[in-house]
Amino acid sequence: MEQSKSFGHIMVDIETMGNKSNSCLISIGALEFNLDTGETGREFYSNIHLESCLNCGLTVDASTVMWWLRQSDQARTDLLKTPIVSLNEALVSFNKFCNEDSIMWGNSARFDLGILQDAYNKLGIHNHWNYYNERDVRTLVSFAPEIKKNYPRSSTAHNALSDCYYQVGYCSEIWISLKQAIDFKNKTQLI
Repeated sequence: MEQSKSFGHIMVDIETMGNKSNSCLISIGALEFNLDTGETGREFYSNIHLESCLNCGLTVDASTVMWWLRQSDQARTDLLKTPIVSLNEALVSFNKFCNEDSIMWGNSARFDLGILQDAYNKLGIHNHWNYYNERDVRTLVSFAPEIKKNYPRSSTAHNALSDCYYQVGYCSEIWISLKQAIDFKNKTQLI
């Protein structure tokens, strides 16, 4: 029997109806990956009933609704693909996808993973990752912003799973370039 491959890292992207910690989530995407190679594994995608978020006290920001109206038809249509599940069901399913040892990546320290954590807290559900394993995509990008700037996008922007694939691609390239630069520096110091 073939063992399942361990990728060690999970890229997370969420789509929301606001940018505050108590914003309604409308989709969660996640993708296992190997940071050293960019190879990907299992994926997770869930669209979430907006009403279930409102019912548990999460909020909608009018400016974000207007922002969504200006996004591509495909990005908006993707949010309506079934199944659309309750926030509780999405978070429980996401817990099954994650594990405590995974390194969890999101855009900024408080957006993707922070809003998810706040939603888990709101529903009284324990999330299945350790806070000390959280990593920030934006911090990594700051070391080589030209790689992200020049990285080709071949999928729909603002689809949570498509964004995960895109982010894994440029993050892996940045990581590899940083490791090569360190290796080069170490080799030249030996000469």
